[in-house]
Amino acid sequence: MVGDSDTIAAIATGPGAGGVGIIRLSGPRAFSVAHRLTGVQAKDRQAHFVSILDQQNEVLDQGLLIQFPGPQSFTGEDVAELHCHGGPVILRTVLRECLSCGARQAAPGEFSQRAFLNNKIDLVQAEAIADLISSSTEAAARSASRSLSGAFSTQVDALLEQLIRLRVFIEAAIDFPEEEIDFIADSDVLERLETLQDSIDRLLAGARRGRTLRDGLKLVIAGAPNAGKSSLLNQLAEQDTAIVTDIPGTTRDLLREHIQIGGLPLHIVDTAGLRHSGDAIEQEGIRRARAEMQTADHILLVIDNNNDQRDLSSTEIVAVYEGDLPKTVPLTLIRNKCDLSKTPASLNSGAFTEVHLSALNGEGIDLLRQHLLAAAGLSHQETSDFSARERHVLALEDCAQHLAQGLTQLKEHGAAELIAEDLRYAQDSLGSITGSFSSDDLLGEIFGSFCIGK
Repeated sequence: MVGDSDTIAAIATGPGAGGVGIIRLSGPRAFSVAHRLTGVQAKDRQAHFVSILDQQNEVLDQGLLIQFPGPQSFTGEDVAELHCHGGPVILRTVLRECLSCGARQAAPGEFSQRAFLNNKIDLVQAEAIADLISSSTEAAARSASRSLSGAFSTQVDALLEQLIRLRVFIEAAIDFPEEEIDFIADSDVLERLETLQDSIDRLLAGARRGRTLRDGLKLVIAGAPNAGKSSLLNQLAEQDTAIVTDIPGTTRDLLREHIQIGGLPLHIVDTAGLRHSGDAIEQEGIRRARAEMQTADHILLVIDNNNDQRDLSSTEIVAVYEGDLPKTVPLTLIRNKCDLSKTPASLNSGAFTEVHLSALNGEGIDLLRQHLLAAAGLSHQETSDFSARERHVLALEDCAQHLAQGLTQLKEHGAAELIAEDLRYAQDSLGSITGSFSSDDLLGEIFGSFCIGK
């Protein structure tokens, strides 16, 4: 356990009024503080009905006291919980009494941080707690729950063990050449490296899906005025979020809507129509539209398929907006108003994916939803096996890069020292995911983003 730690206390339930609120204590004085407030010598893991007293032994509230002795507790320390009525005033009053008895206010994420430092959970599981609390969809919550139960960590640990064994074997060949371990001639080394790289690639694909489920997809709707961008936003949101008129330039500022499709959170941004305009306000709206597209995960370029653009290919249409569209953001061409152009709703692949639809009556909207799920690596039938964060994806990408460099060194140069160095870097990257290797700065950043009571 973490040595010489003080006792911390915090309100563990969310803000606002509720039927029940919980004050959590953790540390060497957790039980003595609880005893001072209740006068009850509680038995381990049993709920006791108690009166909660102030310094003058006047009753503040009545509720339950439960104690969990360390190391068999969430934090690995002695933990006590006071279950009070859930009013904000009474919870703050009871917390203040805990602090007056020798506890101190917990920092954000400090309970989870102590659990991590006491080896009760790893870093991925700690992050999964916060992800589970903040989940915006049922699919994201299920993925976070799987990460909390170890689905992600187990795979990382297994790959880390394989990587370490391979690194030990290669470094033995370097350190003990008299043993004549010819690992270069041993095809098993190449096979093990390639197998490890394939496994990392599969885990990376899962992590990217998990990150998308957690963070969602930023979807920017762009195009010329009166193409039907705002109508498309309303169809996806299934409500009249944006004002729709026949007047060009109705949308002058950004409109944002947060929805979910098939468990995928979507952060949709409707933008001003892209055109040359002498109106200063409209010019500012177009500038903001271009800025939003630079930070988008996906762009829907909407055109009126009932005019002369219907005869242009997707490549020709995108070329018209070349000065507005970022080159690195994936793009889908929406050929709107298929009800007027008498074109059946359809989803077509090509240089750019095209969706023929009607934002007015909703024809083809389901095809667009399916396409967006597929573009995010998800579908209605499958979701991510676990939740993941951007740092997990970056660590796996870094690990994959070093493994690829190691394979190159093996195939082209047979340089044992360089292979070993790449494997060391790969191990550090992989170990940083679960916290077997991590810096204090990283821990501070992660746990500092938690709510106080966790």
